[in-house]
Order: sequence, then C-alpha cells, then structure tokens
Amino acid sequence: MTLALGLLLGVGVVLLSSPFLWPAGRSIRSQRWHGPTDLLAERLSQAGMASVSVTALIVVSAVCGVAVAAICFAIVPVVAIAIISGLSALALPTALVTWRARSRRRATRVLWPDVVDHLVSAARSGLALPDSVVTLAHSGPVGTRPAFAAFESDYRATGNFARCIDELKNSLADPVADRILETLRMSREVGGSELTTVLRNLSSYLRQEAAIRAEVEARQSWVLNAAKLGAAAPWIILLLLATRPEAAAAYNTTAGAVLIVGGLFVTAVAYRIMLGIGHIPEERRWFS
Repeated sequence: MTLALGLLLGVGVVLLSSPFLWPAGRSIRSQRWHGPTDLLAERLSQAGMASVSVTALIVVSAVCGVAVAAICFAIVPVVAIAIISGLSALALPTALVTWRARSRRRATRVLWPDVVDHLVSAARSGLALPDSVVTLAHSGPVGTRPAFAAFESDYRATGNFARCIDELKNSLADPVADRILETLRMSREVGGSELTTVLRNLSSYLRQEAAIRAEVEARQSWVLNAAKLGAAAPWIILLLLATRPEAAAAYNTTAGAVLIVGGLFVTAVAYRIMLGIGHIPEERRWFS
C-alpha cells in the first residue's frame, strides 16, 4: 500500500511539472526554435532590409555604442552616464530596425485586403492558383509587388509552388501574408470550391481589424508620447546638471554612480510597465 501511494505521488508530481519540463511547442517538430539571431534576421526582413546581415547589424551597434560613449564622456565627464549612453546607443540600431519594421507593417496592413480582392478576382476568372499569385506582381498594391515579382521569377524557374510559397512568406515576413498564403497552399493541395468565399470573408475581417486598430492607436498615441516624455525628462535634466564641474565630481563618486544606476533601473521598470499597459497585441506569424 505504501509503495502504491508513493508511485501515485510520483505520477502526480510528474504530471504537474510536465507543462514546464515538456512544453507543447517542443513536441511539434515542424516548429523551429527562434534564437536571437533568427529573430534579428526576421526583423530585418520585416523592415525591408533583408540584404543586411545580422553580423553587420551587430558591428554597427558596437561601433555606435563605443562612439556615443566616447562623445558623451568628452562632453559630460561622468563615467556612469557615459556607460549608460553607450549601452543605450548599442541598442539604437536594433530599435531603429524594429521601428521601421513596425512602420512597414502598419503601412502594409491596409494593403492586404486589396491583395485578397485581387486573388478573388483572379480565381473567379478561372486562373490557376500560381497564376493568380503571379498577377499580384503586376496588378497588386505597389508596396507588395517586388515580393510577388520574386515569386514569379522563382516559380517560372522551378515550378515548385510549395517551395516558392515558403520563399514568399520569408520575403514578406508578415502574419497576414502567412495566413493568406497558407490558405492558398491548402486549397491547392486539398482542393475545394470554397476558396473565393474564404478569401472574401478574410478580406472583410482584415478591413475591420485595420480600422479598429487604427482608431485605438490614434487614441492612445498621445498618452504614450506623454509617458515617454515623462521618462526622458529626468535624464535630460541630469545631463544638464552633469555639465557643471562640481556636479560631475559628485556623480563620479560611488554614491553618485549608485544614484544614477538606481534611477536607470526605476526608469526602465516604469517604461516597460507603460509599454505593457499600452501594448496592442500583434498577431504572430503562421508556420514560420
């Protein structure tokens, strides 16, 4: 009886800890784990900078960090401020790439319904799915034409629709594009007569989502900008104070360094909380 209770307890412990020891995502072999390098490469692709390598981005970040730290120390001779400025500049190129990627996603969000409408028109005219996608290189929205032109070139050369769809997904690097292209892939592999209905419903949903998201972003933008200004204002004052020799000497002490690092920690935590509260969930990519 004691042995049975011990085994039952052990099984219970394993079952309780299984979600943490063996997450569901690890059991799906088709999902690829995204490391920091993969995430940076995907972000570069989303920003329209696929030709820039991750190594080049890291080198530029390091150069910016060292240069800004040296310039800041020359202007404000406070070691702690120079180190913080260098670390901030180290993340500046990545932040610019992220900003550009979000701007491009925001700009292309209103284009996807038109892309779907073109696909519906091509499908209703009797064109095959590959030819329907190819037409987007010539008649689709201007912002998406280069990616579909590359798809046309690849498909003419290989004739492999599945492989070309994967390359097109990597080129667009957009969750809405993933949804559209996976719908086309499933329709080609499985067949069926409901493709135009599905695409029309998807187009209607995308238009509604884009309108709601634009309204929410417009309403919260002034709150976020005010919060960002509130987070930056103390550091601007600190830089102005540190230009005075007596203030710089005080900040170069141990107590001054602790004060600056503590202020940085509080600012970072408050800024992250502010971003978390105002964050609008972004759709994740499908089968990427």
